[in-house]
Amino acid sequence: MRSTSEVSVKRRKVFYIPGYDPFPPRRYRELYRSEGASQAALSGYHLSMTHGLAGDGFGWCVDMEIDGAVTETEIEVLVWSDIVQDSFGSAVWMTYWAMVRTAWVYFSTGAIWRLMRLRKGPVIAAFYPVLVLLLQLAGSVGLTWWVSKVALALANDGLVAFGWVARSTVEVLVYGVAILGAVWILRMFQKHDGKVFAHYLMLDFAYSASKLGAYPDQLSERLKIFSDQISAALETEVDEVLVVGHSSGAHLAVTALAQVMRQTDAAQKSALSFLSLGHVVPMVSFLPAADELRRDLRFLSTRSDLTWVDVTAPGDGCSFALCDPVGVSGQTTPQKQSPLVMSAAFTQSLSPERWRALRWRFFRLHFQYLCAFDQPKDYDYFQITGGALTLAERYKGRPQSPSRITRSVTKFTATAS
Repeated sequence: MRSTSEVSVKRRKVFYIPGYDPFPPRRYRELYRSEGASQAALSGYHLSMTHGLAGDGFGWCVDMEIDGAVTETEIEVLVWSDIVQDSFGSAVWMTYWAMVRTAWVYFSTGAIWRLMRLRKGPVIAAFYPVLVLLLQLAGSVGLTWWVSKVALALANDGLVAFGWVARSTVEVLVYGVAILGAVWILRMFQKHDGKVFAHYLMLDFAYSASKLGAYPDQLSERLKIFSDQISAALETEVDEVLVVGHSSGAHLAVTALAQVMRQTDAAQKSALSFLSLGHVVPMVSFLPAADELRRDLRFLSTRSDLTWVDVTAPGDGCSFALCDPVGVSGQTTPQKQSPLVMSAAFTQSLSPERWRALRWRFFRLHFQYLCAFDQPKDYDYFQITGGALTLAERYKGRPQSPSRITRSVTKFTATAS
C-alpha cells in the first residue's frame, strides 16, 4: 500500500444499526473482519481493520485501497441490544402470551392481509414461530399426558395398593408431575432455541407490535441518542456520513435520520447517505399507531440532500424484497425522490455452489448483505462502507429495479406533515 502522504485520503464515518439482536455488537466486528478479508481477496483490493474507536462507542477502523484511492473509515455500531435483552422474558409462558397478543394485533387491524399482498416470504417467516411454538406445546402436553395415563394404568392394575382416597391422591400427584414435565420440556425447547429461532422470531414480531407500531419509550429515547451521534459526526471533517440500517434497524435508521435532518443545517460539511438492507418496514408501518415512522418515511423520501439506497434480495425470505418502503407504506408524494431500490441478486452474486449451500439457511441469508459474494455484481458492502466513492457517486445514474413494488397496499396514505 502506497504512503498516504502521496495520495489524497478520503474519510468516512459509518453508523451501523443492527436489527432485533440481543447479542453484543462485537459479533459485527468479527463478521466484518472475516467477510471483509474474503471479499478483498476475491475482488483484488486491500482492506485492513486497524484499531477500535476512542471514547465510549463500540466500533472499528478500516483502511482500504482500491486502484490507488485510499480511504480511512470509522465504523460504529449504534447499540440497542440491551433493550432487546430487556424485552426477552425468561418465563416460557411470556413467549406464548406474546404470540397470542401479536396475532391479535395483526389480525384485528387487518395488517396481516395487506402484508400477504406483498412478498410471501416474510409473512411465512411470521407464521413460522407460531407453528413451531404450537407444535412444541402440543408435543410436550401430548407426551406428558400419555406418560401420566400409563402411570395411572399401572397403578390401577394393582402395582400399588391403595384405597379410593389414595387413588385420588396418586392422580393429583401424577397430573401435577405431568404439568411440571410439560413445562420442563417447553423450557428445554426455549433453551435450545438457537437451532430453530422460534422464541427469538416471536419476540421480535411481538416487540414491533407491542405498541401497535409506535416506538416503545425506551427505544424512542435511544433513537434520540442515535440522532445526536449522527448529527455530531456531520460536524467533523469527513467526506461522508453513512448510516446503515439492517433488518429492523432499517426503520430505526429512518426515524433517527429524520430527526437529524429536521435539526441539521442544510449546509452540513459532509455528504449524508443512508443504506437500508433487508428491510421489514411494512411489519411496522402497516400498524395503526406507526404514525411517526410513516411521517419519517415520507419526509426522508423528499430530501434532495440525502442519498438513500435500499438493497434487498428475492432470495432473502425474511425481508420485503424489492418493496419500496415508502411506496408500499402509502407515503408517496409528488416530491418523492428516494429511495433507489435495487437487488443484491443473491442467485447471481453467489456462485451456484455457494447458493446451494445457503439456499435453505434462511436466517443466514438474511445476513448475506453484510458478507462476501464470490461473484459480486454492483453491490459490495465493503466497498460501500470502506471505499473512496460516496453512496451517491457509486450509484449515480443507476436505474430503479424494474421488479420493485411501489403500489400502496396499506390503508394509511400520505397526509401533510
